[in-house]
Amino acid sequence: MSYVEVPGAKVPIRMWADPASVEESAMRQLQNVATLPWIKGLAVMPDVHFGKGATVGSVIAMQGAVCPAAVGVDIGCGMSAVKTSLTANDLPGDLSRLRSKIEQAIPVGRGMHEDPVEPGRFHGMATAGWDDFWSRFDGVTEAVKFRQERAAKQMGTLGSGNHFIEFCLDESGSVWLMLHSGSRNIGKELADHHIGVAQKLAHNQGLVDRDLAVFIAETPQMAAYRNDLFWAQEYAKHNRALMMALFQDVVRKEFRKAKVTFDPVISCHHNYVSEERYDGMDLLVTRKGAIRAGGGDFGIIPGSMGTGSYIVKGLGNEASFNSASHGAGRRMSRGAAKRRFSTKDLEEQTRGVECRKDSGVVDEIPGAYKPIEQVIDQQRDLVEVVAKLKQVICVKG
Repeated sequence: MSYVEVPGAKVPIRMWADPASVEESAMRQLQNVATLPWIKGLAVMPDVHFGKGATVGSVIAMQGAVCPAAVGVDIGCGMSAVKTSLTANDLPGDLSRLRSKIEQAIPVGRGMHEDPVEPGRFHGMATAGWDDFWSRFDGVTEAVKFRQERAAKQMGTLGSGNHFIEFCLDESGSVWLMLHSGSRNIGKELADHHIGVAQKLAHNQGLVDRDLAVFIAETPQMAAYRNDLFWAQEYAKHNRALMMALFQDVVRKEFRKAKVTFDPVISCHHNYVSEERYDGMDLLVTRKGAIRAGGGDFGIIPGSMGTGSYIVKGLGNEASFNSASHGAGRRMSRGAAKRRFSTKDLEEQTRGVECRKDSGVVDEIPGAYKPIEQVIDQQRDLVEVVAKLKQVICVKG
């Protein structure tokens, strides 16, 4: 489908979703965002749903302003995937050992490494900029300085919620490795600090929603946020790269005889801010639950822990600010999913996948998400499908 345009206060709301199918609370959030004085464009992805301040699945283009709550607390959250030389024929009948090895190598939930992982120990991992990145921690806000040791030990860890590590097969039987994570606790603490600062600023007192508080260009608060935001986005990128190196290490050891090789890694943020130019304007583009889909950009759009995922290539549609959806998108809240579904439902919906099937992940059940095929179909003018993947192992925090 192409987009549907819904009138908004300052800008039209371009929707790659049927407005009638979007919950009232999310539509209200979109209308609220469209009232912001700094807004220059708003694009809505087919996985749109209610979020904090701004909907998940929206692309907010502003001039001289950025909203920290719209970026969210998992700054730089995103996906990484890589195709391997393994095929389905190389896999053992019982995948539980492989899942266990992955969980041993990569801490999940609130876990962290006993000591910081040195990227130099991994074959082929790009370590350029690593020391420079950590030296810039001295420049982040004073409020999180005491978290440096924890941030170093959480580098290369998964977290919980909708984050995952998967072993997948594409339609030709090739094995892919895929994972989803962000900036861990340090990103959350930086976000919480700056959201609190923004909400106290005088220019934000008359907004329709206090969660839409913004920082304005050429102010010390904006400078501080931009510094910490871009550092946290880099942390998230390094975190995924280190996890992928750990994951590849497990696969090399478990399939030693196969002498596994890996294609270049595809990686993309889907909770972040980017400086981009549209219609002759320099804009700050916030993708909250959306990926960049410029012409030729590779991206990853996952489903849920029992359905498929897609590797895509962007078509460069400027009407969407060169963006596409970040996943299937929730169709019910975590609380609603826990009330609606049981562990038996989870077992049925994840049949054939080696994964957790206990009450702790019922809120991540496939039935709590929109159908991924429908979400892909609604953005055929934003991306083309390169590969369709189906997980055989899914590790959750």
